Amino acid sequence: MGWLPDLPANTLLEEALVRKFAAVAAVLAVVSISACKKTGEGEYQVEKPVIGTQTDTIHTPSVEVGTDTANVTVPKVEVKKDTAAIKVPTVKVKSPSDNAKKR
Repeated sequence: MGWLPDLPANTLLEEALVRKFAAVAAVLAVVSISACKKTGEGEYQVEKPVIGTQTDTIHTPSVEVGTDTANVTVPKVEVKKDTAAIKVPTVKVKSPSDNAKKR
């Protein structure tokens, strides 16, 4: 027999496989987070999974954030009010009774 996509047994099997995969991923995430420990300002101890464990100290770079002033040339825009005559379309709707009166 081959793959039977619409049978409930296959759906249950797939759901169980996804749950197991999610559980394993969650455990790995917890283990990888717990393997790091901050030891000082910009210093972390990391345990590497070799035969047993090996601890290394990692020095992270420092970042300084501040502000500075820069001169930027921008265009000068003047807004003036003016009037102009513009032709706009108009629509007049007459009822059929109005058209009959003209005849």
